[in-house]
Amino acid sequence: MALSRLRSIALASLVFAALLMAALFITVEAAPPNQSADEGATLFKEKCVGCHTIGSGKLVGPDLKGVTQRQEKAWLLSWIQAPDKMLAAGDPIATQLLKEYNNLPMPNLGLNETQVASLVAYLEGIDAGTIAAPVLPTAAAVPEGNSVIGKELFTGVNRFQNGGPPCMGCHSVGGLGALGGGALGPDLTTAFDKYGGAAGLVGFLNAPPTATMNAVWSRQPLTADEQANLMAFLQSATATERPVEALVPLTVLAIVGALILIVVAQLYWRKRLVSVRRAMVTRSRIS
Repeated sequence: MALSRLRSIALASLVFAALLMAALFITVEAAPPNQSADEGATLFKEKCVGCHTIGSGKLVGPDLKGVTQRQEKAWLLSWIQAPDKMLAAGDPIATQLLKEYNNLPMPNLGLNETQVASLVAYLEGIDAGTIAAPVLPTAAAVPEGNSVIGKELFTGVNRFQNGGPPCMGCHSVGGLGALGGGALGPDLTTAFDKYGGAAGLVGFLNAPPTATMNAVWSRQPLTADEQANLMAFLQSATATERPVEALVPLTVLAIVGALILIVVAQLYWRKRLVSVRRAMVTRSRIS
């Protein structure tokens, strides 16, 4: 009898301990992330200033002054965390923003839950008046640029002062001739207008928002003169598409390249065929 009672007590203790652990786990899971407005301020300067201001007007994206009052917090958290998924799902607000801002989608910044919460906390503090809005670079602070030097920087003829790679490695643009540049990134022919003119580009070049570009240019930033020269070059590249004449040299190069490959292949296999025949004749004579 005593043994049975002890077993019941032990079983009840185990059940209680299990329930307590489950409650603690649920509490931890449900706890809000360890957000910090200070972290949000740092993240905004690193990730957001390329496309947004807070109270200074539109750039590539909307002015974020009052955004926490215009949009629900749950929507903001989801949008900052995964804008690509919200656009793919057809979220009406996201779709309208895409249409309003030149069909330039907000990139997925790769932020975790805590970082997103910190960004929202920072924006909430600014809207509540407890945090001062940041003073961001403006187009007026950038010197007048030289489009010729900008083209040389874009193509890599001149090196960037801090060692960044030439833009042509990833981007194409009108005004570079037949080859036009790389295809890893978007065509920048109409970037000056599409990114909001000088005001938009200065923010973008100061802090590129895409993960790939930010990883490079945060460590090797452009100087003010380099930004000005690149903007002058991009402003001069206004063609919406490459002229048909530009395709002629590419076609000629492709044909010449193909002919060279055919000739080389013919010579190689002819030589190989002769050597094989000689070996076969030699073996037949020996046998």
